[in-house]
Amino acid sequence: MKKPLFKLGQIVGTPGALEEMAKANTNGMMLLLRHVTGDWGEVCEEDARENELSVREGFRILSAYTLKTGVKIWIITESDRSATTFLLPSEY
Repeated sequence: MKKPLFKLGQIVGTPGALEEMAKANTNGMMLLLRHVTGDWGEVCEEDARENELSVREGFRILSAYTLKTGVKIWIITESDRSATTFLLPSEY
């Protein structure tokens, strides 16, 4: 198992993201594990490089995953590592 790269802080989710994950029968912990170990999902190469820098320098980290229902979920960890949020892109 890969080692976590950063602290997640308080883990929260918007109602929309939680509803969509429930519809897709998606385990949020598995997505969090991917996020915290550096599997950024479906971000572009530039955003992936930015995430690598953000891990080292303490900036915001964004991962994007498509659920089996086709809905995209974002996971954002704040720069101060106080919170990590599940949300839909439309809720940003």
